[in-house]
Formats: sequence, C-alpha cells, structure tokens
Amino acid sequence: MPPVAPMLAKSVKDIPAGELSYEPKWDGFRSIIFRDGDEVEIGSRNERPLTRYFPELVAAVLASMPERSVIDGEIVIPDAENRRLDFEALLQRIHPADSRVRLLASQTPASFVAFDLLALGDEDCMELPFERRRGILEDAMAAAQPPIYLTPTTRDRGTALEWFSEFEGAGLDGIVAKPLSGDYQPDKRVMFKIKHERTADCVVAGYRLHKSGPDAIGSLLLGLYDENGNLASVGVVGAFPMAMRRELFKEVQPLVTTFEGHPWNWGGQDLTVRHPREAEGSRWNAGKDLSFVPLRPERVAEVRYEHMEGTRFRHTAQWIRWRDDRDPRSCGFDQLEEPVNFDLSEILPR
Repeated sequence: MPPVAPMLAKSVKDIPAGELSYEPKWDGFRSIIFRDGDEVEIGSRNERPLTRYFPELVAAVLASMPERSVIDGEIVIPDAENRRLDFEALLQRIHPADSRVRLLASQTPASFVAFDLLALGDEDCMELPFERRRGILEDAMAAAQPPIYLTPTTRDRGTALEWFSEFEGAGLDGIVAKPLSGDYQPDKRVMFKIKHERTADCVVAGYRLHKSGPDAIGSLLLGLYDENGNLASVGVVGAFPMAMRRELFKEVQPLVTTFEGHPWNWGGQDLTVRHPREAEGSRWNAGKDLSFVPLRPERVAEVRYEHMEGTRFRHTAQWIRWRDDRDPRSCGFDQLEEPVNFDLSEILPR
C-alpha cells in the first residue's frame, strides 16, 4: 500500500459557478485510507502514517469500507454533544504513548468523512472524471455506518452558498468545489476552496524570531482582552516578506520588555487565561523552540483571520496594517463575528 499525495485545492474568494460539485470543507486531518482485506493504513496529507493514532477508525474501516479500496477523506472529532467539530481534541490524538492513544480513542473517538475514490477492487479510479468517481463511491459506501460517513454534495450553487453560511456554526471550514470532469491529480491544486475571511484588531504582545537570524521577525503574538480585563493569547500573525520581517524587528525593539509585569508572565499568570508560554515546546516537532520575546502591549495590529477555534484563531492570521489609532484596551473579544449556530448532527448523524 504505497503512500499517495492527496489532490489539493487553490483558494478563491467566491464560490465559482459552472460544471462543479460542491461539498463542505471539513476541519480535520486530511487522510487517504488504504484497505486491502484485513490490512488498513491511514496516510496523512504529508504521506505520513496516522494508523497507530486512530485504532477505533481501523475497526470502523474494516466494518464499513469496501474490502479493497483507497478512499480520500478527512478525520474529524465531534464534540461530546455532536454539535460542533472539536479540532483541539483531534490535535491531542497525536501522542507517542500507546496507552494514551487507547484512552483517547475511547474518550474522544474520531470519525472519517469520505469524499473521493482513488481505487476500488482492481480498478484504478484516478483517471475517471469526478462525476463518475462520486457515483462509484456512493455505491461503495451505501452500507457504511458511523463513524464512517460520505460527505454530502450538491451541484446547486445556491445550496452551496447556504452551506457556506450555515455549516460554519458546526465548526466546518468553508466549501470545496470540484470540476465534474476532473480526474484525480495527486499533489496538484485543481479544486477550489472558499473559506471565511474576517478581520480583527489585536494587541501585539510579543514576537518570535525567524529562523533566518536574530534580526528578523518570525511571527507576532496577538492578544485580545476578555471580559475580566485579562489579555488572552489568540494566536500569531506571520508569513511576512523578508524585508518586512527585518523592518518589523526594528520597529518593535522599543517595546521589548521583561516578563515581570507582562500579562503573559509565566510565574504571575492567571491560569484561567490562555497564554503563549503554554506552548514553548511543539508536539509536532520536539526540537522547535516556541519561546518568545515579550513586548509592552501598547500597539494594535489589524489582521485577517478565517475562524476561531474556541478562543484562538484556527490558523495563522494574515497581516493587514498597524492600527495606531486604536487603544489596545479597546481590543476585546466582543468585536469578533459569531457564526450562526448549526447542529453538526444534521450533517453527521450518529
């Protein structure tokens, strides 16, 4: 069962029209599952094995997926009430200890949402148009039982627009549009993804250095004030051009301070408030240093973000500009747009 790189999507601002199939964009781990009889392998987007982390999915695949098949999809974890996806719980599933993996498999079981077919039996399906692959996949998955699901699709752009606004309330990530005539092209951006985009004014309270050297910003650490007046860490803004990294480094040096009296001081931190020093080591890369240089929280940046995961930006925010006209103390969670509530069980019934 060799690894296969999944087909990718390019970002577009609006849901396109045309001969397309639309489906929800799931917020989980992209995975290609290989089944050959009693053998099951779960590969990640980066073609790394995930099988050992999801033993409950191995059992579910053996029960619900065709005996010889290769299926593309997403691993997700619904919350305890099956109302929203819980990406934080999904992140916790990548753990080195087998005993912990088994415990989490029972406490926060994962689901797999299938959305494309690469092979079935002896047939290589990758050269077939998506319209045909989807039909074969629907037939092959007709008897699938939770936690194995087939993603819903529509050819109606109006329905896709409704899904885009409604499904975010269940923790989904947007819409994917696939050309009906398109074949499966591993590692090629031939689909389209449409994600939510919003802006927020955030307090800049620290930075991490770029790997290129000690005079360039890797990322700026962002905070928002909660209802109790505490500055909570909400994420980072990064992906700057190199010249801007060096310019920002010079610009923030007058704000460099110590942790004494800083809102994210490890020793004096209110443990009910999220702060970036919780993550000074990376669970994905044990050698990666995530410590940071504290700044006096006196400047505000406007950033672009997609959506929140709890009290944090789900992805790295994108820089827009400094907002020196804003009082940092005025930058709170109340400025953030709340998605419309939507029950995940209407999409993934248990």
